Amino acid sequence: METTLSKIDIAPVSVEHMKNAQARLDILTKPIGSLGMLEEFVKRLAGIYNTDMPLMPKKVVFTFAGDHGVCAEGVSAFPAEVTPQMVINILRGGAAINVLARHAGADVVVVDAGVNYDFPVTVGLINKKVAHGTKNMAKGPAMSKEEAIKSIEIGITLAHEYKEKGYRMFGTGDMGIGNTTPSAAIASVITGKPAAQVTGRGTGIDDKVHKHKISVIEMAISVNKPNSSDPIDVLSKVGGAEIGAIAGLCLGAAQRAIPVVIDGFISTAGALIAYCINPMVGQYLFAGHKSQEIGHIVMLEFMKLRPILDLDLRLGEGTGAVMAMTLIDSGLKIYREMATFQEAGVSEKE
Repeated sequence: METTLSKIDIAPVSVEHMKNAQARLDILTKPIGSLGMLEEFVKRLAGIYNTDMPLMPKKVVFTFAGDHGVCAEGVSAFPAEVTPQMVINILRGGAAINVLARHAGADVVVVDAGVNYDFPVTVGLINKKVAHGTKNMAKGPAMSKEEAIKSIEIGITLAHEYKEKGYRMFGTGDMGIGNTTPSAAIASVITGKPAAQVTGRGTGIDDKVHKHKISVIEMAISVNKPNSSDPIDVLSKVGGAEIGAIAGLCLGAAQRAIPVVIDGFISTAGALIAYCINPMVGQYLFAGHKSQEIGHIVMLEFMKLRPILDLDLRLGEGTGAVMAMTLIDSGLKIYREMATFQEAGVSEKE
């Protein structure tokens, strides 16, 4: 199956508008640079949106759900049945992502990319199922190449659809028991770090299971021999459908000049796949936070992304992404509403 994913056209952000934004930031009633990263957020948004005065964006977070055959190896503290149960909880508005998204003023969209369960038609659930979970990557490829590409296309399509619906900022989230295992495998293969250096404790496994989890990842990489220079090969052999969908959302959003606030470990694995398909994606990504998962910062550094928050989070769902959105909004409000020295009649530094 041929794909044109590597040929996705992504324009660079506007350096001119970033410079203009910096000029306005420097005449606001504060010492130059005193609002730190908040000022950096504004400059980047000005460059992404190609305007000197970005509007407050309409926001949506996508929680992509999928199951993983590697759970059969005993790598998670929770059974696979928790995935559909938690999807239903999110749809009912009872999960952490729902609470935090309401606080951030973001809508929540739940996408079934590959859950091993057939949901009834439900308001708020988008059915894009690639397969009923991946295969056990410790014994062979998690997905076919065709399934991997199809999973990426889920996210690309949603990016275009939600741009047309008026959304101007996306967040990424995930739900899938066992998905820290393929995420660690992706991190290891692409960054070249040993599995032990990028594999954390996921849902809270003990030392014995953690050691076993590392060996399962090493086995999966040995069995499948994913090509580190071919991100689609990596995704198909040791990835997951929701990870592919996150990659696609990042690609599609960058293509349509929409910033994406990525969540934690799993979301960053998806963003890493997108980055390896087209490094221009990186100009449109905001790293919502630094996860407790040890491999997370390894992937962020590979993409040269600085995390906004460091709160020892490891939940997923998109929680870190929507929390970071509130700070990005804060920077933008400062930029739009704060008085300049001239407007306030305040003397500038001599």
